[in-house]
Amino acid sequence: HKPTYENMRKSLEAMKSHCLNNGVTDISMPRIGCGLDGLQWEKVSAILEEVFESTDIKITVYTL
Repeated sequence: HKPTYENMRKSLEAMKSHCLNNGVTDISMPRIGCGLDGLQWEKVSAILEEVFESTDIKITVYTL
């Protein structure tokens, strides 16, 4: 099954909790959900910013 924007938000919320509980301060990732899964990066990026805005976690997004 392909992800929806709602499951993406839930997954990112879980990632944020994991990071905060385990001292993770930096995350590197590709443009998750935007390749074969077909989500739009503009929407995913906005969700990513909203979820992590109240943290000091640095997120680096790589494109190939």
